[in-house]
This record gives sequence, structure tokens and C-alpha cells, in this order.
Amino acid sequence: MITVLLADDHALVRTGYRLMLNAQPGITVVGEAADGLEAVTRCHELRPDIVIMDLHMPGLDGVAATERVTAELPETRVLVLSTFDLDENVVAALRAGANGFLPKDVSPEELVEAVRTVHEGTAAVAPRLLLGLIRTHVRGAPSQAPARIRGRTPLDGLTARELEVLTLIGGGRSNAEIADALAISPNTVKNHVTALFAKIGARDRAQAVIVAYERGLVRPGE
Repeated sequence: MITVLLADDHALVRTGYRLMLNAQPGITVVGEAADGLEAVTRCHELRPDIVIMDLHMPGLDGVAATERVTAELPETRVLVLSTFDLDENVVAALRAGANGFLPKDVSPEELVEAVRTVHEGTAAVAPRLLLGLIRTHVRGAPSQAPARIRGRTPLDGLTARELEVLTLIGGGRSNAEIADALAISPNTVKNHVTALFAKIGARDRAQAVIVAYERGLVRPGE
């Protein structure tokens, strides 16, 4: 059974999520929180598998709450939902340790699938939202970026093939699409992905996309 905590300052939204998720086999909502601080407290009390976290809440916001939950309760995963498609705070949420994010206009089926995906340890990210956010968040060539970004993730240790794979990940390609583009097997792609994630310090695919944009492997609009 996947246990879920709902963190959103709108009671109606929480009720909708609760009805939606409790109707699914293998998922149960075990608690709710109306702000970030309450979300952290309830996570310590209930130890849910997944927190569905709103970004914009009074007091402690969703980003800060995500950082605390992922640091203090590493077994609890955070799925962020946002109404703001171009809000760089969603990228900050990934940096804070969120395992994925979706726009709030996702279908019930997409939300349920994301909960199951995050529970399995894989990032659940809406591609259009991810690419839109990164293009907004990372502007211009690396030489124009702040020093903290330019020096954040060295790529010198990557092989030429790993750089190719990272570039394609940054463009939103799946492993199967990368395999087709490079004429290699999906298992080989998986091995390259695992190796490059370790080298760049990326926890999941979403963070790898951020690195690809920050390091100039993919440019806004490409």
C-alpha cells in the first residue's frame, strides 16, 4: 500500500486529491496539511511514502518544506504540483530534493501514474513543464551565467558518448529514443545514463536536464 500525505493550503484541492487517490487500488491518503510547517510535522508523525506538495503555501513554502522533508525523512518522497508553468521555484524544488513535479491541471490518471512512479524511485516529470521551466530558468550561454552555475557541475570526466547521451536527455528524449538516435541498445543507454548521473551528481533525469541546460549542452528554444 502506497501511503500519501497531501500538503496544500486549499481544503477543496486536498479533498479532490483524497477522493481521486483513495479510489485507486494500492494507494491510501493517510493525512493532510494546510501549510509547509504542518506538512513537515505530519510527515514525522505519519511517515508517508509520498507527499504531494503544493509550492505556494503560507508560512513555510513548498520548496523549504520539501528541503526539510527530504533531508529529515529520506524514505519519504516528494511530488510537487504547481499552477505556475514558468515558476522557477519548481526548479528550486528539484534542487531541494523533490522526486518530480507536475502542473496542477494534470488528469487523474496522470497524477496516479506519477504517484506510482515516484514510489518506485523514478522521477515523475511532465516533459512540457520541465523543458519550459528550464528554458525560462537558464538564460543565455554558460559564459553569461552566474559563476555559481558555471562552476557547479564539471563535465570534464564524461566520455564523448556520455556527453551525447546527456545532451539528448536535456532535449527530453527517452532511453528508447536515445538508443534509436545513437544506434545502440537500450541497455547500453541505461549503462551510460547510470555512469553519467554518478559523475555529474544527478539523482534523477530531471536534475540531469537541469545540468544539460546550465552547462550549455542544450540551448533555450532548441
